[in-house]
Amino acid sequence: MDARTTFLGAAAAFEQQVARIPVPALTGPGLGDWDLRSLVGHTSRSLVTVETYLDQPAAAVEVPTAADYYLAIGSALAAGGPEIVERGRQAGLALGDDPSSFVGDLAGRVRDKLAGYDATYVLTTIAGGMPLEEYLRTRTFELVVHGLDLERACGVAQELEPSSGSDALVDAATLAAEVAVLTGRGPDLLLALTGRATLAEGFSVV
Repeated sequence: MDARTTFLGAAAAFEQQVARIPVPALTGPGLGDWDLRSLVGHTSRSLVTVETYLDQPAAAVEVPTAADYYLAIGSALAAGGPEIVERGRQAGLALGDDPSSFVGDLAGRVRDKLAGYDATYVLTTIAGGMPLEEYLRTRTFELVVHGLDLERACGVAQELEPSSGSDALVDAATLAAEVAVLTGRGPDLLLALTGRATLAEGFSVV
């Protein structure tokens, strides 16, 4: 799997999904404390951070893999609930009156900008220096998972292109399994996936 192609495919699917969401629906429920606008805004940050971090080269790799990234930010995610909710709301407001155009322009900028960086580039993330390709895996994961959240919230399907969509789903599921193993929950996940047990209520790898 090519992390860059997979990410761009997931980004295109998100762009197209947002274009099909009626603007009046954005005031409806999204996920948890977010309305649909906030959920779209939060998801758009998967593109915003790539655009921003590309301008922040790192001197060394501190976070070698996408799974290590989620391990590194796990405590911050657990402790930062209210801040994350508020960032999502602010990102939703930033979409303006035409979220489809906002996301389309953003996706286009990221696509063009990404073309100027090769696979050896190391960027600075909130967790530390990371190889670009590994960071893109985390963004594919977010786009795929939140694309499914959007589909569940408003009924507008996440339509991943066959050429890259299967890779995006495989990579997102693979990354979830990698994080589960790193956090000691690999056996629980594997037993559930093979029909030998059920996962505890609220089980999550992130």
